Amino acid sequence: MKTHQFICAIFVVAAASGGTPRTLIAAEKPNIVLLFIDDWAWNGSPVAMDDSLVNSRMPVIQMPNIQRLAREGMKFRNAYASPQCSPSRVCVQTGQSSPRNGFTVYMNDRGQEYYDESKQYADFPVVPCVSDMTLDADAVTIPEALKPLDYVSAHIGKWHMRGDPDDEGYVEHDGDTDNKPGNTLSTFAKDGEQKPRRLPENLIDPKLMFSVTEKAIGFMEHQVKADKPFYLQISHYAMHAGQECLPATREKYADHPLVQAWYEANNKHKDTVRIGDDPAVWLGMADDLDGRIGAVLDRIDALGIADKTYVIMVSDNGYRHEELRLQPGLTQPHHGSKWWIWQGGIRVPMIVRGPGIAAGSTFTGNVVNYDFLPTFVDWAGGDARQLEGIDGVSLAKYMAGEKPDDAFLNRNLYFHYPHYRTSMPHSAVVSGQRKLLHFYDQRDVPMLFDLSGDMGEVHNIAAQEPETHRRLFKDMMTYFESVGARIPKPNPEFDASAYQQDKDYPKRKLWGAFTGSRPLEDDET
Repeated sequence: MKTHQFICAIFVVAAASGGTPRTLIAAEKPNIVLLFIDDWAWNGSPVAMDDSLVNSRMPVIQMPNIQRLAREGMKFRNAYASPQCSPSRVCVQTGQSSPRNGFTVYMNDRGQEYYDESKQYADFPVVPCVSDMTLDADAVTIPEALKPLDYVSAHIGKWHMRGDPDDEGYVEHDGDTDNKPGNTLSTFAKDGEQKPRRLPENLIDPKLMFSVTEKAIGFMEHQVKADKPFYLQISHYAMHAGQECLPATREKYADHPLVQAWYEANNKHKDTVRIGDDPAVWLGMADDLDGRIGAVLDRIDALGIADKTYVIMVSDNGYRHEELRLQPGLTQPHHGSKWWIWQGGIRVPMIVRGPGIAAGSTFTGNVVNYDFLPTFVDWAGGDARQLEGIDGVSLAKYMAGEKPDDAFLNRNLYFHYPHYRTSMPHSAVVSGQRKLLHFYDQRDVPMLFDLSGDMGEVHNIAAQEPETHRRLFKDMMTYFESVGARIPKPNPEFDASAYQQDKDYPKRKLWGAFTGSRPLEDDET
């Protein structure tokens, strides 16, 4: 196990007042439950993340337990994450931004240390970078920060960071899991066959939602019986691609008039449409997930710990759910999607309920997933100011009602994706209502957006606010240098004609850098 002297400092600060301080009484310490949802858009639930925007919620879908969380807690209008699931998970665990922790994507580094000089990128405009492959050995994780404060921690479900959760302080976990365990339909396929085209009638644990929840509830029950405060991360495989749900739940949505209209418009039939094409399966997966969230909330109530348990629900990255278009006239609120640092890739839903959090409240300041670690330490009775080498700040006082000052509201949040995938290497800084984007293949195209009135990132105002762009760009590059972030370089072997033959080139051209205002696609506003 790793050793960190400053973890002890957290404990000392908590005890500095002498005797047995109030924060060290286990019975009074709050429990913390993080519901971590996979590949879920900012507008992917019935809860409007912005009450003034009709497309900030998902039509048709029924998720009463998430609506309950919003009624009983605080929703966050401007919550951010990484553009891909694994980097987000590392940010959550370490309190560090992706540029600092170096885990910027989940890919094979092929033994390379800095640049990714794979043959597939030989003709591309820039030479991308590799990523760290594991958590840094000296990074302090949530369980390691909470253990000196008498907490026991469990991680149930998808890990996807490589390595052994034991080494990070988790006493109960599912091991080094990735996406595969959640794709349960693969187990229904016989040798040499494809997975089923239709939901099997005997599918009882789609996306492992039910077994993950049962195991998580068992952990809670054990810790309550032992009278120990706990941190529990329930990392669901839903809503990741490879959609699954209970057959009965799918039937519920397949009969909905808007879904029936979709079948007709797309020349599909309820009884023959394939799983991957069927909006009723995606809607059913969300419905089933909500039921499992409800099971956790109900057990918290039954155990008598609701008044001392924080529940956080958040997504690991942004997404783009086409099911939004089941409702005629609705358009996507964000540009881009997963793998991109446009708002569609990094803005996520987030709701928090717990002691001292006003019911039905909304927080509009910018928050990010690497704020969780210091927040949890403060909730646990420690002093997050003693944490070293992190980028997050504690949100505890803001959730308790304190008004954020200008320093918090205008702090810089950094995002870094120096890779090709369906996207290409680019970075961003969000500072208050301004957002700078930088595409490494078009370094001479400055990009700046005013998110207060242009959430869809349609109007590039860098030419109107050159000083703001210069300041934020300098801030970003200075920060990247200070934390040792990997930066792509121009490719001297760039072949434009060969690059344009790549299957993802059309999307890169459409979603790349631009000057002035970009034309809206028909599914964006």
